[in-house]
Amino acid sequence: MPFTPRIQRTQARRNHRHLKAALLASAVSVCLVAASAPVAPLGVGDRLFPHLGNPGYDVASYDLSFTYPGANDKPLQAVTTIDARTTTELERVNLDFAHGKVTSVEVDGESASFAGAGEDLVVTPVRPLAEGSRLRITVRHTSDPVSAKDRDGGWVRTADGLAMANQADAAHLVFPCNDHPSDKAMFTIRVTAPDGYTAVANGLPAGVDRDGGATTWTYRTQHPMATELAQVSVGRSSVLHRSGPHALPVRDVVPRKDRKALEPWLKKTPDQIAWMESKVGPYPFETYGLLMSDASTGFELETQTLSLFEKGLFTEPAYPAWYVESIMVHELAHQWFGDSVSPRTWSDLWLNEGHATWYEALYAQEKAKKPMEARMKAAYGASDRWRAAGGPPAAPKAPDPGHKISIFRPNVYDGAALVLYALRQEIGHRSFEQLERAWVSRHRDATASTADFVALASTVSGHDLRGFFQDWLYAEKTPPMPGHPDWKPVAAKKAHAK
Repeated sequence: MPFTPRIQRTQARRNHRHLKAALLASAVSVCLVAASAPVAPLGVGDRLFPHLGNPGYDVASYDLSFTYPGANDKPLQAVTTIDARTTTELERVNLDFAHGKVTSVEVDGESASFAGAGEDLVVTPVRPLAEGSRLRITVRHTSDPVSAKDRDGGWVRTADGLAMANQADAAHLVFPCNDHPSDKAMFTIRVTAPDGYTAVANGLPAGVDRDGGATTWTYRTQHPMATELAQVSVGRSSVLHRSGPHALPVRDVVPRKDRKALEPWLKKTPDQIAWMESKVGPYPFETYGLLMSDASTGFELETQTLSLFEKGLFTEPAYPAWYVESIMVHELAHQWFGDSVSPRTWSDLWLNEGHATWYEALYAQEKAKKPMEARMKAAYGASDRWRAAGGPPAAPKAPDPGHKISIFRPNVYDGAALVLYALRQEIGHRSFEQLERAWVSRHRDATASTADFVALASTVSGHDLRGFFQDWLYAEKTPPMPGHPDWKPVAAKKAHAK
């Protein structure tokens, strides 16, 4: 979902999903050695997560090494190496990290002092860092898969191991990082596990080493990635390979015992990729696949090149096939919208979820004859209530206390898809399709904002759309729908008194 919760057919079920998936409630202490001088947590000033991310440097790459002990209730030994460049002179470097024990930190090969401040790991190098200088920070630490009281996120404990779910701000529960989507970086991920386990991560395989009853798998991304999209799976898994369009490597990770039962779903992916390419252009990454975890999370998640799914979505007979396939497309669409083109701030979330919901609905219309217009009319009827509860699509209300992923409300799913429907009504199908292709092409491997989308839509359509978007993205009430003057908001039904 960014966390992308599964889009249910009723609002009540959607709310249940959000509550079930509620992550990141209260701060978790980090066991750190105290530094001599006072330290403080920082942030990049995100409106929804003001202490997330850190100023003063840009990360170029992460090198993550995890050693899995063979049990998913014990800490993993880990080493995180960060290569970055300073954007200002720094006496200290703040990293986000909030659920592990740090044993040592080095900056450019020299021991550095460190301390905890809120959810930050504050590193003080031997000497100040000049603006524009390269630096390498190496942190030796543990990574705890057991959530602290009233807090979840980061590692997901599965029936046979672990997976990751870092959205929106949980990557720093797993490894030290600059945990904000505005600072994307390349990743190398190494995982060592006892024989009998299989480890898979984002990107392509870059080596397998076996030694003394354990195996180390290495993976590397070929495109920059936000920390919230990192994925590591350790389990008694099978890795299945097939080819997608243009010989794209497609690999799926499933519980070994469920391989045959899940294959009918897995084989649908290449055609779904081809369908998405017909709408928005070439797939943006080096590989794709599904990670089907034997876990109860309440959501699916678009982790880059390897989307996380609950196995139960595919084995629960209550879900009709068209619905399951549309959810597969929802997470696939995120590879373009949210992963390749990442949000500049978390208030730009509607661009991720609105587009993923749009292509989910369009796929259901074209493949299962589920009319998009009917879905959008229903969304229009509920839109005023969604705006009142969660804020307008591009200005979502801050997360509820103790429920940080409550920013993933209906207003950024069907409510944001409704904005795209209104836009297509306003500028026409042809201009809309040109806009979609231009958006993912122009901002590939980068971040982009709502203002960027408004500007590009105006350029492509040849019309100044600033007023249109101001009303649709920021107004308390939903504007009239172009071409559908009969569409009206629907008041919530009042319960009958007993």
